[in-house]
Amino acid sequence: MIHILFGTSASGCLKIALREMGLDKKEKVISFWDIFSIGSVWRLHEEIGVKSRFKWMEKCMSDEFDEFPDYTQSFEKALNQINSIPEGDHVTIWASDSAHEQIGLRFVVYLLMERNIDITVINTTEEYEKLFRVKKVKYTLLHTGEIPPEKLQHIYEHGFGKLLTDHDREDLQKEWLTLAETRETLRIWRNGRIQSVPEDYYDEFIINKAKKLYGKGKAREFVKSARVIGEVLGNLDQYVGDTFLEYRMRKLIEAGVFESKGSLEAMRFYSIRLKY
Repeated sequence: MIHILFGTSASGCLKIALREMGLDKKEKVISFWDIFSIGSVWRLHEEIGVKSRFKWMEKCMSDEFDEFPDYTQSFEKALNQINSIPEGDHVTIWASDSAHEQIGLRFVVYLLMERNIDITVINTTEEYEKLFRVKKVKYTLLHTGEIPPEKLQHIYEHGFGKLLTDHDREDLQKEWLTLAETRETLRIWRNGRIQSVPEDYYDEFIINKAKKLYGKGKAREFVKSARVIGEVLGNLDQYVGDTFLEYRMRKLIEAGVFESKGSLEAMRFYSIRLKY
């Protein structure tokens, strides 16, 4: 069995679960260090599309921790691992109901097109709600990385995956090709489908959360950018990641909506305040 997940947190938790079950030597985990709800996915199944995505991500990422070289190496490693899966193997793709993982699912199914490889999909949103529902408590899973190892293990042992038919795979491949013709760099999950939205879709949300942090009647002093982004992340109903939100914050600074104090090289180095 080969497991494919989207995100370091999700894959790390599954590795722990497999180790607890004594399966870590028998079953392999492949993961993308990526968030597919953001960035270019135009022709991503071709080299020109990979370069286009890298170009956008380089613009989006700050210099903090030298993220970009790690990102490109990890992405190419995951592609190579998927392309090297032997004929006759069985792949399980773990994907929540999020634009991020549903795009990843379609991308991987396309990469495995016309290969003699069985594909099972575990919808982690559905399995989590079924196995861990708490009465009178509404909890919406934003991505698989939010599930701790012990619950992933329970899903592995007691949940249900869906073995994709040829028809299922053809549908997902067609949906990928449609996505791969789009030029937008932000996508959300709405009403059971992936929707492309403008890159500034969350700008007003960021501004409103910054206003909330100032409080009523207080002078608008500088607030740590990380604090604002944390507030946005805690209230967002989609998974786009802090890297994208910080990129949009820098764009709002460029546009004159915020003024900043400190170095814009990394989120932790600067503070912001609204200009009006």
